[in-house]
Parts: sequence; C-alpha cells; structure tokens
Amino acid sequence: MPDAKATPTSVEGVTSLYRRFRPARFAELRGQDHVVRALQGAVRNDRISHAYLFSGPRGTGKTTTARILAKALNCEHPVDGDADALCASCLAIGKGTSLDVIELDAASNNGVDDIRDIIAGAWHVTPGRWKVYIFDEVHQLSKAASAALLKTLEEPPPHVVFVLATTDPHKVLPTIRSRTQHLEFRLIGADTLATLLHDVRGAAGLGADDATIEAAVRLGRGSARDALSALDQLLATGSLDEAQPVFDGLFAALVSDDAVGALRSLAVLSREGWDPEQLAESFAAEVRQVFLLQVAPDVADAVDADRDRLLTWGQELGLAKSVRILETVGRAIREMKSAPEKIVMLEVAMVRLTKPELDHSFESLDERLTRLERAAPRSAPAAPTPAPALRPIGSSVTAAAPAPAPPRTPTPTSTPMPAPSAINESPLRPGSVTTEGAPSLTLEDVRARFVERVVPRTSRSAQLLLRSAKIESLEGLLITIAVQSEEMRQNTELISQGLKGALEHEFKTPLTIFWTVDPSLATAPAPERRTALKSPVVEEEWEGGEETVLLVDSAADHLITEMFPGSEEIS
Repeated sequence: MPDAKATPTSVEGVTSLYRRFRPARFAELRGQDHVVRALQGAVRNDRISHAYLFSGPRGTGKTTTARILAKALNCEHPVDGDADALCASCLAIGKGTSLDVIELDAASNNGVDDIRDIIAGAWHVTPGRWKVYIFDEVHQLSKAASAALLKTLEEPPPHVVFVLATTDPHKVLPTIRSRTQHLEFRLIGADTLATLLHDVRGAAGLGADDATIEAAVRLGRGSARDALSALDQLLATGSLDEAQPVFDGLFAALVSDDAVGALRSLAVLSREGWDPEQLAESFAAEVRQVFLLQVAPDVADAVDADRDRLLTWGQELGLAKSVRILETVGRAIREMKSAPEKIVMLEVAMVRLTKPELDHSFESLDERLTRLERAAPRSAPAAPTPAPALRPIGSSVTAAAPAPAPPRTPTPTSTPMPAPSAINESPLRPGSVTTEGAPSLTLEDVRARFVERVVPRTSRSAQLLLRSAKIESLEGLLITIAVQSEEMRQNTELISQGLKGALEHEFKTPLTIFWTVDPSLATAPAPERRTALKSPVVEEEWEGGEETVLLVDSAADHLITEMFPGSEEIS
C-alpha cells in the first residue's frame, strides 16, 4: 500500500528535484514508517537516546532523517513529536546555518585530531535545547578516531545527541554499535516511489507522463534520491531511450542462440557510448526482473508496459536460461574489475550464452539436453560409441592384450542352421533377448560372466563398489545394474567408462548401462568372501588344458598375490 504522506516541502532557490523536495518533517518521510514511529515516539515521550546508528542503502533517507530528528528536538512549537518546519530553529537547520546541528563527513574528517576537536566542542553550550552531531559514513573513521569517539559515547554530555549514518554497519566497531540505538533503513517499494514522484510532479508542475514516471521508478531501484535524479534526467533529455540502454535486440539474440546477433547488439550499444560495466549491470538488472516475473511476480519491480515486455521475454527464454544468464553476466561483471578490455568479458559471456557447447557447467549441459529433447522426436536410444578396453589389473605396461579371436562361421549346408552366439558359441537359447545385428544375450549368462570375468577386469575402486551390486535386468543392449544406496549410485559416474570397456571386451558388443538403487541389497546376506576369479594378467591362460584360477579375498589381495607369488599372510 502506498504511504499516505504529505508532499515534501519545496525549497526555494534549488532546482534539483531531490534537494528541492527533501522531507522536512516526519510526516513527509516515505517508506520508513518503522523509523518514524521509533523516533517520533521518543521525541513525544521525551525518551531520547544519546546516540543513534542509522544504516541502510544509499538514498533511503538516513541523513535527511537525522536532520528531521534535530528539528524535532529543537523545534519551538513541536506537534505530536514532530517539527512544525516553520519556527526559526527549523528554518536555520533546513538552511544549514544552525549552531545546534553539526554535520561531519567521516570520509574526509576521519583522523583522531578531528574527533578530538569535535569532542572538545561538544561541551560548549548552544542556543537550542539539544546539540546534534551527525556523522555521515561513520564506518570510514580510522581505528584511533573510532576509539576516541567511543570514549565520548560512553560518557556523553547531557545535552548532546550523536547520529551515526552508514551504508556498511558491519564495518563499524562492535563497541560503538553496542552503545547506540540501531535503526535500519530499507529500500523503498515501487508503489511508494511512484506515489512520491506523482506528488512531486503535481507540486512542481512537471510535464512528465506516466511512462516517464515508471522509468524513473525503475531506475531508482528503491532509492528516493536516485528516482528523483532519474526523473530530472528523463525530463532533461526528453527521451526514455537516451536515459537507459535498450536490450530487446540482445534478448532476441539470446532467445534464438544467435551469437552474431548478440555481438552486433553489444557493438551498437557500445557505439552509443554506454560503458561496458554499466551495460552489464543494467542488463543484469533487467534479467533479474525477467527471472522474478517467472518465479515470484509479486516481488518484481517492473510495472505496466515494461512489465509486459519483460514477462514476454521471460516466457521465451525460460527459467533455466534466465538463471544461467544471471550467473554468467554476474561472473563477467566480477572479471571486468581487473580486465584491460572490459567489453571483451561481456562479449565472451554472450558467446557462451548463445553457444552452450562452449560452457561446461551443469546448467549449460542441462540446457543442451532440454533443447535436444524438444527438437528431436522420441526414438529408441542409440548404442553409445564403444570405449577402449582398459588395461587389466596386473598386466604389463608395454605388452598389449591379445586381440580376441573372431567367432568361427559354420560351413553352409543344405539345411539352414542358426548362427552360433558370439558369446558362448551355442545356438540361441529359448527366451533370450536379442537386438537386430547384435549377438544374443541371456540374463543368466550375463550375470554369471559379469561376476566371474567382467568385474576382475575393472579397477580396484570399481571392484569394491560392484562387489555388492546386482544385475537387475537385460533388455536388448540395455543392462540395468542395482546398487545399495543413492550415494553409491552417484559414485558410479567414476567407474562407468571402465565398466563399459570391460563389458564390451567380454561380450564383444557395446552395452548401455543404467544404474538404479535397490535398498534390499544392503540387508541381503553377503556372498562368500573367497570368490574364484580368473587371473586378469592375460585374457586366457591355460595349463594342461585347464584355466588358471586365483582365489582372492579382495582386489588388494589379488594385487599382493601377483606381486609376491607364493607368499602367505601371517598376521
């Protein structure tokens, strides 16, 4: 709800809107009702604190409120804890000629000697009832100056009030903060700013239309001073396009993933004189509104025609891409701080956004997959390119594993016979699942050979993870393997490539692996530890017509057996 406040009093002889219509009473202060209640109540009930700390974003009324407080404390005819803004004391404070109010810029008066002079003068008597010291940007005081001020805050003169204003309260010494009443100022809502600008337009007789008011509110970004300054600028230029960059061309290029169009739009904006950092910050602000309109429309500050325009761009971009634009442009803004050519960082960011293949983040990969799913019709998953088989555990670094012998082709006869399987060189079994052009595979055969021949060819970490895994199903060339927990399933990304190579080496065909979670595997009885594993030193090692078999307890025992033949563990 807009604040029902009085229109700020116009100051004669001042042309700037934010100075001309600066609030002179609590009744004219917009958007800080919680601060007004605290201070006006303290004045009304004569419960004034000796020190206040005003913190908040720039342009939200910290220094102005400090002056209003000084007026209310020294007003000759106060009304309900508020100044009348008509007495001699209020007029002198408004003009800056009052001896009761001393304003200091802590950025330029931050030395210990400056603070000592102020402390010495605090004990002097002034015409008014209260002597008010206003320190602007108090966080910029040096350590020695802060220590000197702290002593006075602990034991202040009885007729002195200190008002410390800052945009960074966390930089103020904790000992100083603890001796003040801390009042936090907030950004002013768009509705409140719009009401203020409409009131100023009527009081000043400005010829600003509603579109100009909306643009000034948007440029103000919650700051009354910035909104009034923006309105001044818009009225001076007479054009909204000249007061802010137009990003519709850039949005269109991002929607269509047109890198050339994005760079051309940036070049046009750069030739118009916009600074790269200003461009990036303004564009990030517009994309933020696009993002908010998709997620939480009530939070967005955009209004009327501008709101409709940004909502349309949000629908075309989508939420995922809006988030990625915000993150990418945000990184570009940070990198610009130390870049010799700032525009280059923004150009690189635009190319990354229009060409997701150049960005290796998870967000860009998700965007590429989403785009492929939308563009391509549903079809059966294609078999992946077979990965090269990994070197078996214990094999020599220089010696290559012998290539598998090709399956024998039976001599054609008059009676057609089924082709033998490439896996076990036996006719197709009943119930086996086949794929056109691929050898026949059965679930029982795959399960047995997976444990006996595939797992020993994988890495040690893979063997430890696969020890408790189970092959759930086999559909064509898609093999489903179950593990105990979601954590184990996430770790399978590290072993999938090696396991694919071992499967292809054993079954002579590329298989697609699908991982799933089966919690029942965690409660199933553990298999017998000592498992017969074929030695993976060579593909097949024969002695006397029988295959050499090693009995090992784990992958570690397997390595020890190969490195120290004939050794025996004694402890």
